[in-house]
Amino acid sequence: MALVVVLTFFVLLANAEKRILLNDPDVIHSQLHTLEQKMEEVMAWKADMTVKYNTLLTNTNAGGVFVRWGRKECPGNNTELIYSGYAGGSWWDHTGSAAEFVCLPPDPDLTTKYTSSRALMYGAEYDSGEFSPRAENGDDLPCSVCRSTAGSSVLMIPGKSSCYDGWSLQYHGDLVAGAYSHKAATQYICLDEHSGTVAGGHHNYDGKVFYPVKAVCGSLTCPPYQDNRYLSCAVCTK
Repeated sequence: MALVVVLTFFVLLANAEKRILLNDPDVIHSQLHTLEQKMEEVMAWKADMTVKYNTLLTNTNAGGVFVRWGRKECPGNNTELIYSGYAGGSWWDHTGSAAEFVCLPPDPDLTTKYTSSRALMYGAEYDSGEFSPRAENGDDLPCSVCRSTAGSSVLMIPGKSSCYDGWSLQYHGDLVAGAYSHKAATQYICLDEHSGTVAGGHHNYDGKVFYPVKAVCGSLTCPPYQDNRYLSCAVCTK
């Protein structure tokens, strides 16, 4: 019983001391000062995290790579040139050839470890007089591989000469592809509106060839599309 009384006395004494400390101006001032220091530390940490987040966001939103077909340089819209080279691909009449166009570098690292091959690479040519006067039938096609320093996503929009809201235009031009009557499959690419030619590449060797693309109404909804009208294109980044 005596032990219970002693313990009760110390509990009451401790509570009384707490009430006295809480009413002490020096104690309150000290606690407020400590709280202010903690708040300053939290704000400094928040500012540091904001800087790191923005840096990460900037780095994350950069790096989208695209090919500018028909030009040796990149557009001046937050881009950097990786390399400029020559458009190439498969022969237009080979049934087993690869479909895509490629941008070949000007400084290839070639190998001699093989002695036979069933896959071939050719240069790409304008194969239509309709590209005149910027290019004639048989002119070779330059290209440039570009990296966006402000966007990580790249989108080629067929049938548009501008980008949708929130996207930045890199270049626009004409939608082109291989002829529908040729055996080899191709792909749709966006040829720059102001495309040029490769110096000295004017002989008509064929190879990977392409033509302007026009709309055919039927399963393609008209309007908004129109029969036998040629399609534009735009390359956009975000």
